[in-house]
Amino acid sequence: MKITMAHGSGGKSSAQLMGDIFGKHFANSVLDKMEDAAVLEVPGDGSRIACSTDSFVVTPLEFKGGDIGKLCVCGTVNDLLMMGAEPKYLTCGFILEEGLDTELLDRVVASMAAQAREAGVIIVAGDTKVVEGNGGMYINTTGIGIVPEGRNVSGGNCRPGDVIICSGNLGDHHACILSHRMEIENDITSDCAALNDIVENLFEEGIDVRAMRDVTRGGLGTVLNEISESSNCRIELEEESIPVNSQVRGFADILGLDPLYMGNEGKMIAVVPAEEADKALAAVKKAPHGRDAAVIGRFTEGTGTYIRTRLGATRRFDVLYGEGLPRIC
Repeated sequence: MKITMAHGSGGKSSAQLMGDIFGKHFANSVLDKMEDAAVLEVPGDGSRIACSTDSFVVTPLEFKGGDIGKLCVCGTVNDLLMMGAEPKYLTCGFILEEGLDTELLDRVVASMAAQAREAGVIIVAGDTKVVEGNGGMYINTTGIGIVPEGRNVSGGNCRPGDVIICSGNLGDHHACILSHRMEIENDITSDCAALNDIVENLFEEGIDVRAMRDVTRGGLGTVLNEISESSNCRIELEEESIPVNSQVRGFADILGLDPLYMGNEGKMIAVVPAEEADKALAAVKKAPHGRDAAVIGRFTEGTGTYIRTRLGATRRFDVLYGEGLPRIC
């Protein structure tokens, strides 16, 4: 087998690569949970930290609503938040291609600094390498957060009867990046954002959050299938309830794309007990980044992920298969 762009899609091929190579050699009780971040106990005092690392290769480097600098901070902060952690520290490693404009680099670093302040994290270490190329830039970030006592957020916690809340319109980032590449003029803006406000609201309201995931590469279909597998439950979605911006839906229809498999950089799903669904939805909608939130489905007995379409039919809702859009994040 040779590596193809499909292995970076976040879908089936990515999962196969993880299982066949990385998971085979790196397997351990922490990594095998396959969460957005690893939750680790600090030896001696019993406290816990969350740790996550990510690499960002988006093209173009600047786009409507953000840039690679803002993206890498938001992406790593969100991974920590999805485990119930309070993000604290980031490291950053830059790989710069020969020919990169230093003014562009300065804008990206300034953007990172501004987003880090907004998200309440500080950048404490870094590294820079320069390689031959055509003026590109790649960034790796690692994040550390503190998990407050009593919080236990994991896909394995979900159970029949639980409700799924989506924080807002899907597909914005994917459509924005593709519009830039195809030089299509429209008003679609990336949703790139750190989701501190949503997560803080949920915990401040005392919601028993079972699981959270940010909906990035591979889209909603991939994320929910992973949670269905880790929880050994069936997921049933209502397509009519899933929020998608009308302009993004029209853009996707023209290009033959499905917003439910399109990538996002400022959307998440939260799984909560049915009896707390109304309270949780209100908490999410109260946050600036959750105004368009909706209940989109629930967990039942069984396995797999299914969606009830607008026409009333029910079909299997599988993970993304194929390439998707390369270099989206």
